[in-house]
Amino acid sequence: MTIRVVLADDQTLVRAGFRVLLEHSDDIEVVAEAADGADALFQVRTHVPDVVLMDLRMPVMDGLEATRRIVGEQQLATVKVVALTTFDLDEYVFEALRAGASGFLLKDIAPDELRHAVRVIAAGDALLSPSVTRRWTPGRWRRSPTASARCSSSWAPG
Repeated sequence: MTIRVVLADDQTLVRAGFRVLLEHSDDIEVVAEAADGADALFQVRTHVPDVVLMDLRMPVMDGLEATRRIVGEQQLATVKVVALTTFDLDEYVFEALRAGASGFLLKDIAPDELRHAVRVIAAGDALLSPSVTRRWTPGRWRRSPTASARCSSSWAPG
């Protein structure tokens, strides 16, 4: 089975690099690219891929809003979104997961790890960038006062 991917990033070179890295594998096919969130939404509706690699910061519509819309559409229920960013900030992780992303990766990911991540997400599992996972290990958690005010079950790394 071939995993169908849409790449959404406002930087042409980043999209081209990810395309080359992904298509180096026999089981992954990039079916479309988008330079902003609105075009990403259009491409996802048109191609209904298995996975979308979604940059969080893009013009016209950001990746968070595009993710919310994709996840919110019944006809796109099988599409999984992976948030991509250069910013290793917990706030970005939380927002991406709240928007419905199945994964969160930093753009400095190694080629084999990127292909592995696409396969993991396509299989229905979730995935976080290793640096995020390291920060969120047991023993480093504390109750977040701001998160507690919003939701009694919210936690934040310490």
